[in-house]
Amino acid sequence: MSIKQGKNSFSPDNSMTKPHALKRTLSVWNCFTLGFSVVSPVVGLYAIFGVQNLVTGGGWISALALCLVMQMMVATVYAELSSQFPLAGGAYKWARQLIGPRTGQYAGVIYVSSTIAMLTTTAYTGGMWLSAVFVGGNAQGATAVIWGAVFLLICTMVNLVDQSIFKVINLLGVCAEVIGSICVAFVLFFFFRIYPVSELFQHLGTGLAPTDIAAFLAALAIAGWAFIGFDACSTIAEEAHNPERMIPRAIFLSLCAVGSVVLFNSSSLMLSVDHHVLVEASATSDPISPIIASTIGAWAAKPFLAIVMTAFLSCGSSVVNYVSRIVFSMAREGNMPAQLSHVTKKHKIPRNAILTTISLSGLGLLFGLNDGAVATIIAFGTGGLYAMFSMTTGVGLYARLTGRWNPAWGALKLGGWGLAINTVAFFWAVFELVNIGWPREYVVAAGAPWWQLWAVPLVLGSILSVTTLHILINKHRSTKNETQKASQQV
Repeated sequence: MSIKQGKNSFSPDNSMTKPHALKRTLSVWNCFTLGFSVVSPVVGLYAIFGVQNLVTGGGWISALALCLVMQMMVATVYAELSSQFPLAGGAYKWARQLIGPRTGQYAGVIYVSSTIAMLTTTAYTGGMWLSAVFVGGNAQGATAVIWGAVFLLICTMVNLVDQSIFKVINLLGVCAEVIGSICVAFVLFFFFRIYPVSELFQHLGTGLAPTDIAAFLAALAIAGWAFIGFDACSTIAEEAHNPERMIPRAIFLSLCAVGSVVLFNSSSLMLSVDHHVLVEASATSDPISPIIASTIGAWAAKPFLAIVMTAFLSCGSSVVNYVSRIVFSMAREGNMPAQLSHVTKKHKIPRNAILTTISLSGLGLLFGLNDGAVATIIAFGTGGLYAMFSMTTGVGLYARLTGRWNPAWGALKLGGWGLAINTVAFFWAVFELVNIGWPREYVVAAGAPWWQLWAVPLVLGSILSVTTLHILINKHRSTKNETQKASQQV
């Protein structure tokens, strides 16, 4: 396939004869299930529910809804870019194409590091659910790290065998989400609700946050954790049929579906459980399972654990797929070792990129031996992705205003609305990045050390500094080589 669009064109013809090309096997449904699994209502709900109640005291649904609306603005920019530039790597490729190779390098490094941190977090948490299902108890320390490694091993096998296996796991994940999220939430809402809807907007500022405004800002920051991952759809564009139309649909569908489910599930839980019980449960590592068991019945505990575990496995497998395509794309452009751009002969799977992704995430699991280090990884994974959202919407806005990008040549045409949405999306992404990275002890942990409070700016700054140093060294070497060649010719 070739999209002829003048200077803003890509020709992603990944025929079977090319050594560094992926195979088109994914439908819009497959792309949607990937995005749905990465964003994952179950994983997202577990990430924010307890923290929101502790920090804000309640009344955080409005912040969650606002965050979803604003993330839809960001997703629209991603959809617009995907409709014109459908290649593996997504935002990394757009930064490189629209601005230049160096901008692409920065984008790629931020993207890979933050998504690997996201995978490490998913593996660490998912390993706990594996442990809970098969041996019971709450895994901690070295035991949690071992179970996280088992979780990663399963996700590796799912991605290495064949895309058909990956599709099946994704489908199981969606089914688990439907049963574990939507059906349970409906039962709670219609049969166990004890509060009127107005309860959703009560108690703001009664938690750890010192004021109502501080509570609302913290709620926005925490809500941001639930609505990341929709960009995964853009990284698999080369494996999708008719990607310039299918990928934008998958981006919108995945975020809308997940956002609706998270909002409804959160509301159902808050309306079905006594407020004081809810706050007490939120102080535990698993605030939701005991609430469901005590509300619906003890018989629901074990099946619910299995459902949550399946959802986490689907999420983890999808994140491996997502990250490995970014690594593959960077390697194909020469920003990572060339071996990582190789694909298998039969199934056209980027095996080396997958194994590298898993290895780096596995090393990150070692931080699980220290609770503070785990919290830092979680914080950076979210903050790094919002840095990527800021960069991508910023690249899109700059490219529009300077004439480097003409969105009218893409399959998704928004007209004058495109510029307005892009502007709002950029300022929102920057605001949320600062909001997430802002050091607040009541959000991170009581008595947390200073480096944990400043995790996002410290890690992000270090990565950008190392990347800048690498670029400068390569530039110096290139200049020196050119000088030597010129002197030899003279």
